[in-house]
Amino acid sequence: MKKILIVLTSHEDLGTTGQKTGFWIEEFAAPYYLLKDKGFDITLASPQGGQPPIDPKSDAPDAQTPATERFQNDKETQKTLAQTLKLETINQQDYDAVFYPGGHGPLWDLAEDKHSIALIEDFYKNGKPVAAVCHAPGIFKHTKSSDGSSLVNGKKVTGFTNEEEEAVQLTDVVPFLVEEMLKKNGGIYSKKEAWSSYAVEDGLLITGQNPASSEAVAKLLVKKLN
Repeated sequence: MKKILIVLTSHEDLGTTGQKTGFWIEEFAAPYYLLKDKGFDITLASPQGGQPPIDPKSDAPDAQTPATERFQNDKETQKTLAQTLKLETINQQDYDAVFYPGGHGPLWDLAEDKHSIALIEDFYKNGKPVAAVCHAPGIFKHTKSSDGSSLVNGKKVTGFTNEEEEAVQLTDVVPFLVEEMLKKNGGIYSKKEAWSSYAVEDGLLITGQNPASSEAVAKLLVKKLN
């Protein structure tokens, strides 16, 4: 049975707005159930361990999908989620791939977290896929290849677009824009129409543009692992 690590944010403050953020339910639930239903063994981790914060907006009626509805009724998964392992205790040797769901939270903690950065580099160096969706490609801000260049340099990538960030009116709140950072780091960035499903694979890197792309990223990951 192939083992997959899912890494979630522990960050809950939306900058200095006084509002809350965290991970986006759909971006966790859609990949989680797709992978679980295909028989993958899944472990959940976060920088602080325990219950990761859920972005309240992802719980709103207009953000619901079959996967989020399944999650709301799934006490067992909710219990598992409340007990994420501490990121610093995780070793890539124990897993076949890693997946990062988005939400705005990762821009503050996972993008800068030394354990996350080291883990991603370790997965990559050992020929294991690294997948991220929406804001989660922000995790590649500081990751490096063995030659010292940015991990995304020269690689086809996508992530939450400037246009989408503008649409949710958080351009001036976030610590950085995912699209800008990926381009600055030498990524060959591409996108589709706002809010449409779009996922890109380049070697071991698999990235998705927005919440609607979560399942597409997970499907590419499954294909890669099989």
